[in-house]
Amino acid sequence: MASRTSSPLTHPDLEEFDLFKIMSALADPTRLAIVVTLASKPGLACKGFYPAVGKSALTRHLRILREAGLIKQHDVGTIRVNALRKDDLDQRFPHLMDLVIDEGADADHPILVADIEGA
Repeated sequence: MASRTSSPLTHPDLEEFDLFKIMSALADPTRLAIVVTLASKPGLACKGFYPAVGKSALTRHLRILREAGLIKQHDVGTIRVNALRKDDLDQRFPHLMDLVIDEGADADHPILVADIEGA
């Protein structure tokens, strides 16, 4: 089946991970909440984040996370599935994601993506 987008999704390789780009992506509370959610709900479709995050804002946040190497996205029919690249990140930056997930889960987020019904 053809991709949902006109251009293929690009994901950085392990050796292309940039710690500062990753930390910059995680500095946004919404993106941090998305990462924490994906840590506990791998393979969550984009629709799992609605209505807490609007479609266009979610698209931008997910693109930033994908381009930083934090998530991997792939299309299944008309659904885009998102997963945290924890194993890859642990290989490049050992224990970083454990710390991010633990601290992020304790943070006071403006939205609680994980609490969305049906997510």
